[in-house]
Amino acid sequence: MTVPALREFILKQGPSKNITNLDWTLIWATNKKYIDPVAPRHTALMKKDLVKAVIKGAPAPYTEDKPKHNKNPEVGQKKVTFSGSVLFDQEDAKTFKQDEEITLMAWGNAIVRKIEKDSAGVVQSLELDLHLEGDFKKTEKKVTWLSADQELVPVELVDFDYLLNKDSLQEDDALEDVLNKNTEFREDAVADCNVAELREGDIIQFERKGYFRCDRPYAPGKPAVLFNIPTGKTGK
Repeated sequence: MTVPALREFILKQGPSKNITNLDWTLIWATNKKYIDPVAPRHTALMKKDLVKAVIKGAPAPYTEDKPKHNKNPEVGQKKVTFSGSVLFDQEDAKTFKQDEEITLMAWGNAIVRKIEKDSAGVVQSLELDLHLEGDFKKTEKKVTWLSADQELVPVELVDFDYLLNKDSLQEDDALEDVLNKNTEFREDAVADCNVAELREGDIIQFERKGYFRCDRPYAPGKPAVLFNIPTGKTGK
């Protein structure tokens, strides 16, 4: 939660001696207005069942400087590695269809040519043909990816749920009945090489995963720990 967002939220409510219950989504939606324009964009993929893919037609591994925020060049630059060996989230890979054209975000289109799954339906590997002349406006799936030819940074993504399992308490409610039994969720992931430079308190966005605050920077042998920042959207 940023101080400017908290200040705006308080001023919007106005002075009152009455006790008022307000929805959490309002304060977090206000906060998003302040962090979105300045939060650097990075990429993270869930470590569980990570999918390796071969991109045919891709060049030898090389690195380019790209903006951390496409709409705000003042945020700075980051290193993006391109190569024929890439990684995908399992959740994305299992939606791919034979010969489907997809968009690799911040790169271009590719066509899925080979999908290998195990007996449980978990995708083991992929082969794609790079198709940069393809139109990203015509593809259904825009997916994040990471080149395997870089120093990937281990990260732990932490999400929190509400302490209570109902919006408002009644006089006859017993506290132990309305407390959520599990309010903390942790998932292992890998992120692009630039995440190694994050400092405690830095706010970033992992593309298609949300906004996060760095709670513990990366150190050799210890993953970076990042806390998810709510944005006011419901349904998670």
